Amino acid sequence: MRRARRRERPKEGRVLDFLPSGRPLDSHPEHRDKPFIQALEEHKFKLVEFSAKYNVSFDVGEKVSFTPLDERLLNRYYYVGYDELTSVAQASLPEVIKNIILENERLFVEFFNVSEPITLRLHAIELLPGVGRKLLQEILEARKAKPFESFEDISKRTHLKHPVEALVERIIKEIKGEEKYYLFAEPPKPGGTYLNYLARLRASLRTKGSQA
Repeated sequence: MRRARRRERPKEGRVLDFLPSGRPLDSHPEHRDKPFIQALEEHKFKLVEFSAKYNVSFDVGEKVSFTPLDERLLNRYYYVGYDELTSVAQASLPEVIKNIILENERLFVEFFNVSEPITLRLHAIELLPGVGRKLLQEILEARKAKPFESFEDISKRTHLKHPVEALVERIIKEIKGEEKYYLFAEPPKPGGTYLNYLARLRASLRTKGSQA
């Protein structure tokens, strides 16, 4: 069954898989025997399929523009769920997310500086794998003394030794759509609370930039 398009158009993303001959069992009929890509939209970490033209090529991990539209693509797309990804796309996802995080280090480091409690008993940082109450308090004390400047700074000043890996794991869990709270990825299905931290972090960096 076709998935209805959402109103917001994808902006840019990274290729997770390219199927030049289509995919016989794809849920979208036009993708069963025609080329298309599966990609990760970067702004809200949404999964999307875009129809592609014949005789073009894409590399896994390649940046691709959806607005304006890359000349190799057709203006037909669908948002899809994690279970609709090919095995190649699923295998590519962690590395693609990691590269996005590393290329936007200031943005994601800012999460550790400005994140807030979600409820009286739950802080946003606690949603990262491996972060319990003790480590949370350590991170909060460290950022109170001085805002974090890099992932290396976080790992040196706290016991969260692999912040990038923690972020990758969290984002994948959100993309799979089985969470109550969504820090970074727009919920792929109804029921979750979308906190949209990426928009907050971009606004925070813009404010800091204007004050510099």
